Amino acid sequence: MERPNAVTMKGNPLTLVGPVLRVGDKAPDFTIIGVDSKPVSLHDSKGRVRLLSVVTSLDTGICNTQTCTLDSRLPDVGGEHIHYTISADLTATEARFAKEHGIKHITFLSDHREMSFGQAYGVLVKELRLLARSVWVIDKNDKITYIEILKEIATEPNYEEALKALKKAAV
Repeated sequence: MERPNAVTMKGNPLTLVGPVLRVGDKAPDFTIIGVDSKPVSLHDSKGRVRLLSVVTSLDTGICNTQTCTLDSRLPDVGGEHIHYTISADLTATEARFAKEHGIKHITFLSDHREMSFGQAYGVLVKELRLLARSVWVIDKNDKITYIEILKEIATEPNYEEALKALKKAAV
């Protein structure tokens, strides 16, 4: 399913590929790779609350800010949860970024091989073969409890709302 003009990058319209998911939907499974090049699926964290922070590329200013801001604020949320930053970056880029920025609370996952996550969650940007900036909270029953897909990819997400949703799901 293609959705023309679903998002923009600096005002230029882009097409998203995949379904439109809504709060309350069952979170689709995906298989992507960790920085150790081993496959990771949503099912691997079944029974846990998850925050999925999706960025276009870690080596850009807003993606850098999004990742570092969430990493610094996650300890204040409380409760039991895990955190993934998902991008189409190579795993070596993700590993370097984590080390350079001292990321402690986020696990990096790469969708660059098959774009499994992007297609399943409807955030694959067709024209760029990258992921649209978004934040997702998935509860321990695999239900989506929060979604923010940024209409303009070059803007930051609402950290307060995302963290509030994470805290609520983690109770």
